[in-house]
Amino acid sequence: MTMTYGARNKIKGKVIDVKSDAIMSQVKFETASGEMSSVLTTESVEDMNLRVGDTVELVIKAIHVLPVKHT
Repeated sequence: MTMTYGARNKIKGKVIDVKSDAIMSQVKFETASGEMSSVLTTESVEDMNLRVGDTVELVIKAIHVLPVKHT
């Protein structure tokens, strides 16, 4: 399945930490500008198979950061 998104601000990030519980997860990223984090559902983290060390594209919108993992 391909996800579509309308945000224009995108930067590369590397996953440096993933903390999950049954419902929600916090994922931390290292970027050229410093650390960023995103809170998303644990189901989304599992669907993307996000792991420490993964390189992702961070799609930044006014109210949140959306990680996109390209395979």
